[in-house]
Amino acid sequence: MTTVQTLAGKEIVLAVTGSIAAVECVRLIHAFRRKGASVQVVMSGAAAGIVTPDVLTYACGRPAITRISGMVEHVTFCGDGGSAHLLVIAPCTANTISKIACAIDDTPVTTFATTAIGSGMPVLIVPAMHHSMFRHPGLTENIEKLEEWGIRILSPRIEEGKAKIADIDEIVLEAERAVMGKPLAGKRVLITSGPCRELVDDVRILTTRSSGTMGKELALQAFRLGAEVTIVHGDTIPCVTNIHAGSAGEMRDAVMNEMAIRGGTDIYISAAAISDFAPERTSGKIRSGKPAIIHLNPLKKLIDEVMQEYSPFTVAFKIDQKPEGPARAMLKKGIAMVLMNHPDTMGSRDGEYNLLTSRGSKKLSGSKEEIAKDVWKSILGIFP
Repeated sequence: MTTVQTLAGKEIVLAVTGSIAAVECVRLIHAFRRKGASVQVVMSGAAAGIVTPDVLTYACGRPAITRISGMVEHVTFCGDGGSAHLLVIAPCTANTISKIACAIDDTPVTTFATTAIGSGMPVLIVPAMHHSMFRHPGLTENIEKLEEWGIRILSPRIEEGKAKIADIDEIVLEAERAVMGKPLAGKRVLITSGPCRELVDDVRILTTRSSGTMGKELALQAFRLGAEVTIVHGDTIPCVTNIHAGSAGEMRDAVMNEMAIRGGTDIYISAAAISDFAPERTSGKIRSGKPAIIHLNPLKKLIDEVMQEYSPFTVAFKIDQKPEGPARAMLKKGIAMVLMNHPDTMGSRDGEYNLLTSRGSKKLSGSKEEIAKDVWKSILGIFP
């Protein structure tokens, strides 16, 4: 499967400090490079005692910087007009966080940080330490100060008495968000995704082949573009608000409750395979070995309810219809965009879609990550 090069043409400085989590940096460098970024490593002396500079040099393909020389590397990469697009400090110790907050420069990492902050470059800090250190009130104050300066602090995972470094996927997503311009900054996006599961009896369900991959990729791309994203589904994905829902009724309640709390949403994407019917549930288990009749009762369309009460910019999905009449009718009702897909697309990592708007139609194909990128490009082209 092709990885979308969301960081192509971007240079990331990865600054590494003296946490045992430095052993994760090879994986992080590879993840950045798979996304198309070039990576320059800078290390504190403490970090070099945990992971040798040669290891990270090999991973990024450039000599790791372990001291500031007469070449003024901090200015070359992170100064005014520097070549880098983002400074990521991962892992970042309590010591380094507090030094940065107090503008203390006594390691290559803190010198890079002061230079980047002064030049206005985006900075992403990924803490890792023992939990008791992370709870220190002085550290809390310093983190709050850095956040007031516009620095993104990525919350650690609290496990086994430790504030562990965030997951690699989460760090990469935050880096993508930092360098992609945030055209959706300040916008709220609500997405429904995945299958619904309607109870037939105590052991059986009625569902679809949907995996939720398309909704997930749309949500992650919206996050990369700077939106505040909520996704209603049966799964959990990083960096966004996940609201769990299993049945069509649960999904309807979750969506309408979220809309009521927030006064609507800017963009609503109905990517879920929401059940059109609810079976009349049988108590116990339907006996096997002989024919059974299941009565299906039609359900109201959630998308119609959302449109009627809140009128957001709405994107709908519809199983392939030939001719396009039913999908065109949805546009006439006020839906901004309809994506038509074949049933074979459901549950697959790849797909083909026909994207319809009032301005015309176009074909989209590829991995669902690629399609999500194209969908959002199209949305930004017509979003008011």
